Amino acid sequence: MNAGSSQSRLRSVASTLAVALTLTLAAAAGCDSRKEPDLPSVQEKMRETHIYGQSKLRIGVATNEPLMGELRNGQHVGFDVEIAKYIAASLGYEGDQRLEFVPVATEERIPALQGGTVDLVVSSFSITEERKKVVSFAGPYFVTTQEVMVPTRLRGKISTIEDLRNPDYKICTSGGSTSEAELGGHQVKALVVKTVGDCVAGIRAGRYDAVSSDETILAGFLARHPKEFEIVDMPFGTSELLGVGVPIGDPALRDLVAFFLQKSYQQGRDEQASPWQTSYNRTLGPWLKAEKRQPQPLEVPKLVDFDDKAPTK
Repeated sequence: MNAGSSQSRLRSVASTLAVALTLTLAAAAGCDSRKEPDLPSVQEKMRETHIYGQSKLRIGVATNEPLMGELRNGQHVGFDVEIAKYIAASLGYEGDQRLEFVPVATEERIPALQGGTVDLVVSSFSITEERKKVVSFAGPYFVTTQEVMVPTRLRGKISTIEDLRNPDYKICTSGGSTSEAELGGHQVKALVVKTVGDCVAGIRAGRYDAVSSDETILAGFLARHPKEFEIVDMPFGTSELLGVGVPIGDPALRDLVAFFLQKSYQQGRDEQASPWQTSYNRTLGPWLKAEKRQPQPLEVPKLVDFDDKAPTK
């Protein structure tokens, strides 16, 4: 074999190796391009929200819903208030200097979010398809039902939906609530007032005969007047999913609230003392008949928390 032939073969082998190496590197690059992108962190998501850089977080709450949201001796108390405090602290707004509670009535919740009066609403806010057209929701953080509360003087007389249709009885509910729509759907004519508290005061004064609202809200007034009222289980047939209201133009804030609700939910699943269960046990728990657990939030994003590592799978 002559020297020219040997050099030609060496060049051929070298060329083949070079092509193989190029293909290998290209395949590796293709694999790298198919790797999932790194998950965003809580801090990165926070920078996308409208609250980033704000000195205070403003949360809309009820002030006349015992056990849920009430202003007592100048302090906001109740289950919704506890959940609001947990969310605020998770977002970095802990303590009176960084958190401002804004009183909102039922019919004021959506305008408050749309007008920028509040950053969030935690106030027995039922998630509905109609409301989701104008505001966003994180949650649910509670599942409840619609019920009716009657004074003891009418015990046994108002016990069915048909009884509610009786024109001899004046049924009261709060304006802008899902209860108002539910009663209308059952052909029950209701007198609409600003708050459930107004209904209760009206019943005690003899102006109304019954009030319909979420079980959680009614339980609060039953706790306040245990000898004057009783809750009647009515077969309305729908569950109310309570969520945290968020401005529709701030998906990043919605994602963060959902993420922290999920974190509490997971703690409960792991049999830890979750913030949700602690709040429930010292507010609603003693007054609701059935044992409750935090429902799993929907549409929860995957984020890297302050103190977590990104998942490997």
